[in-house]
Amino acid sequence: MCGLTGFWQTSPTSSESIVAITQRMADRIVHRGPDDDGIWCDADAGIALGFRRLSILDLSPAGHQPMASVSGRYVVVYNGEIYNHLALRGELEAAGAAPAWRGHSDTETLLACIDAWGLERTLGACVGMFALALWDRAERALSLARDRFGEKPLYYGWQGETFLFGSELKAMRAHPVFNAAIDRGALALLLRHNYIPAPYSIYRGIRKLPAGTWLRLAAGQREAKPAAYWSLAEVAERGVGNPFEGSESEALDELERLLGNAVRGQMVADVPLGALLSGGIDSSTIAALMQANSSRPVRTFTIGFEDQAHDEATHARAVAAHLGTEHTELRLGAGDALGLIPRMPAMYDEPFADSSQLPTHLVMQLARQNVTVALSGDAGDELFGGYNRYFLGPKVWRSIAWMPRLPRRALGAALMALPVHAVNRVAGPLAQRMDISLLGDKLHKLGLRMRTVRSLDDLYVALVTEWPRAERIVIDGSIPCNLLDDRVCWPALSDPVARMMAMDALTYLTDDILVKVDRASMAVSLETRAPFLDRDVVEFGWSLPMSMKMRNGRGKWILRRLLDRHVPRELVERPKMGFGIPLDAWLRGPLREWAENLLSVERLRREGFLDPAPIRATWERHVRGKGAFGYRLWSVLMFQAWLEQQEGC
Repeated sequence: MCGLTGFWQTSPTSSESIVAITQRMADRIVHRGPDDDGIWCDADAGIALGFRRLSILDLSPAGHQPMASVSGRYVVVYNGEIYNHLALRGELEAAGAAPAWRGHSDTETLLACIDAWGLERTLGACVGMFALALWDRAERALSLARDRFGEKPLYYGWQGETFLFGSELKAMRAHPVFNAAIDRGALALLLRHNYIPAPYSIYRGIRKLPAGTWLRLAAGQREAKPAAYWSLAEVAERGVGNPFEGSESEALDELERLLGNAVRGQMVADVPLGALLSGGIDSSTIAALMQANSSRPVRTFTIGFEDQAHDEATHARAVAAHLGTEHTELRLGAGDALGLIPRMPAMYDEPFADSSQLPTHLVMQLARQNVTVALSGDAGDELFGGYNRYFLGPKVWRSIAWMPRLPRRALGAALMALPVHAVNRVAGPLAQRMDISLLGDKLHKLGLRMRTVRSLDDLYVALVTEWPRAERIVIDGSIPCNLLDDRVCWPALSDPVARMMAMDALTYLTDDILVKVDRASMAVSLETRAPFLDRDVVEFGWSLPMSMKMRNGRGKWILRRLLDRHVPRELVERPKMGFGIPLDAWLRGPLREWAENLLSVERLRREGFLDPAPIRATWERHVRGKGAFGYRLWSVLMFQAWLEQQEGC
């Protein structure tokens, strides 16, 4: 796990200047790689590559980057891990295409494969998480590439006559030509979703390389369009079109084999390794398979909260005790999480508003005190149908589809108009009729979203939207082209729940969850790995019929049965909690003064990005208990806090 950065400029500059600029850029991301650094440049070509290393495999100087291929043609800076790199070495050796190995790092394997096969074939063969920048000295061409799901970040873009790239925006901002103009379209997307989806970034002209793609920029070329080397949409369509035909028992055996292989492959490290354990289905499954493949107790880590509604520590402790792991737990109060808020803008580099970013960083901090690598249960929900909306959406739609549009809008408006404390009394019978267990603020939020829907796909979009018309909140704002709005580009799946799962994996997983985990872990120099994102596990998961994922009103059926083989059911069977904080209550209480300052009318008008009227109206309704708008307000607050830090730089 490391950080990379660099630039390619068309105007000549001295070697001393290129080195100094590159060093400054690399120093901005020292947290991603505190163990080593390196710079490579060719002043005549105008190319510079910078690197920060967190040593995981091959701790010797043989793993140093930037690294040149044995042929001398290629130079690479690479962030991540190639889990199957030893198998790739074996393939090269069997074909007589292997060099004389200098060490056992996966970076060396990567370069040898590129020398032998070229970049595109190599990307298809690699199983892992990575972002890379590759300079071809023979053709004077720069290539960028990102792993299948975008676990590792990579930004790029032209600033004048200089092409910049890096793992984080803060590295690129260190270049003297960087123009920090805010993209108002990206800001509107942030307000709509609480994150900025690829390919956009908060800065105009700077993009995120989409997951599963690569691009090549040749000398004299200004435009380079990312090309896909792997497509989750195609995997989903192929899996649904060619479903697994074995029995449930055979499917369970195959899932355990594939997921076990992924866990074993991701346990390879030359540094201490552990697991993040919430006590839920996903993380418990990963911890169980890790312990089954370890001769000594696995280290597991959990954050507990004083607020019982958000506390899973007791469940995690019980799972750890049954598995026999070496368990570490840290119990926190509101003050511990609140103290992190001033650090969020710098940590996330661009505005990011998933409030679970706070506890996520705390558990990473806890784990880093003992290990350098930690495995997580991320992506189990998207792959095996774990989110409540996969059940809630169809139930709600069946209950309201018969209504003409105007009565439906009126019902949604009526639910919104009620104070949160009155929703249970008035709307409780409606929830029972719909056969859904939503009360209080959740039913209130449902009313907010059901006013304009005309199909189940509309309802899905509404459920993943915070500010419905976010472009109206942003002054001179507009919503740029994006996957959520371009339904022609949605995966061609006839089952609407399967479409939801695929869309969540293509958007929310990549641009929210994996961003949150990467930044929270890298801030403390911890590498995280997600076995559910193994290529073979994902492809097998999409071949399973929906009946093996969702059954009797519950998701992750097959995953639960796999966990039954390792952990007693009563230790993990409970309603899904999520890894969140009591945001609504905090904004009415300990965070109120902080939020009030950021949301003041004078401040919003002076900055000129956001319309104060709808924001203040929403804030007033929230603090008076007439609505539950914490997540909606959080996107505004995180932008305001980020903007404040930028102005102070």
